[in-house]
Amino acid sequence: MGYYNSTKQKDSNRSWKRYMASSFGGVLAGALLVGAMTSGVDTGSSEPLAVTEQTSELQSASTVVTTDVTETVDRTADAVVGVSNLQASNNPFAQTSAQEAGAGSGVIYKKQGEEAYIVTNHHVVDGAEQVVVTLANGEELQAEVLGTDVWTDLAVLKVAGETIETVAEFGDSSVLKSGEPVIAIGNPLGLQFSGSVTTGVISGTERAVPIDINNDGQEDWQSEVLQTDAAINPGNSGGALLNAQGQVIGINSMKIAQDAVEGIGLAIPINSAIPIIAELENSGEVVRPSIGVSLIDLEQVPSDIRASELSLPEQVENGVVVQSVQEGSGAAQAGIQAKDTIVELNGQAVASVLELRQFLYSEASVGDTLSVKAYRNGELKTFEVRLSEQL
Repeated sequence: MGYYNSTKQKDSNRSWKRYMASSFGGVLAGALLVGAMTSGVDTGSSEPLAVTEQTSELQSASTVVTTDVTETVDRTADAVVGVSNLQASNNPFAQTSAQEAGAGSGVIYKKQGEEAYIVTNHHVVDGAEQVVVTLANGEELQAEVLGTDVWTDLAVLKVAGETIETVAEFGDSSVLKSGEPVIAIGNPLGLQFSGSVTTGVISGTERAVPIDINNDGQEDWQSEVLQTDAAINPGNSGGALLNAQGQVIGINSMKIAQDAVEGIGLAIPINSAIPIIAELENSGEVVRPSIGVSLIDLEQVPSDIRASELSLPEQVENGVVVQSVQEGSGAAQAGIQAKDTIVELNGQAVASVLELRQFLYSEASVGDTLSVKAYRNGELKTFEVRLSEQL
């Protein structure tokens, strides 16, 4: 994600844009390792110590410390990889034409035949001309981007899997509870700190975070996320959030990056990610339904235009105004026109473009027929709209 600078189509005259909302900042504190001191012996005498023929041997002893965390990390760490986004360099003195434009993390979730599959964030690979995956042992593999989805900030990669042995197991994010321990594994600040492990708890489930897809300052989407206080930093994006059993229950995606905020990391719940991953792996895209119109929030329309152009009753304060209708779309076939004000879908009130989009993407499918209520010239009308594939 990746960071909370990261997931709805905005005003209707614009085409759908992709984005990478990743504005990062971080401070790393160094650690000092202090060596042990040797101890002196005071004999209390000026006489030299007697030397005997018997000698003593100093033997080094090592203690292996094993905890629940280390066991969990041992099982899954090798399935977390580095993901480098390579793009064309504008530097005429660069040794290679492609330079690293960003780096994140990924999770190997499947191995099939001689190929392995990796889930990461959309914003980690967005705009990449090449993607290189770095395994836990340092081996680099060229990756193929099978597909990405800007709305959920997910992407699926494919690499040669001959040398890959560890594959992560998906858990069940629906049973998570606040206070449950979790472990984040990833590459904060890049591959220099690859495989970094942080621990924490689930701070909250079913959080909704506003996302600006096209960077126009307007909220386009509300991303469903898990909240954790496990440290998530730039470069952790696309890495694994594990439960105590070592199962992946979230894909680390973003953090709240504000001076007054500390310890709010966010991850995509794995139950939400699994169907998206499957679609990206199989078809390279996520098919979502569309009415076939461009829209604007009614609250953005000046009151005088509401009265003169839309002829809305005074009590109508919320809804979405149709700016244009796509030729041949379900809306066009149902008779919806520009300047109609949609207020309801299948009996559910719609107050904004955001709410309409959330309903379509969460409650409906391509081919469904929706009952759409809209005002036209002050009269409330009902339209039966068959949803088509979003273009």
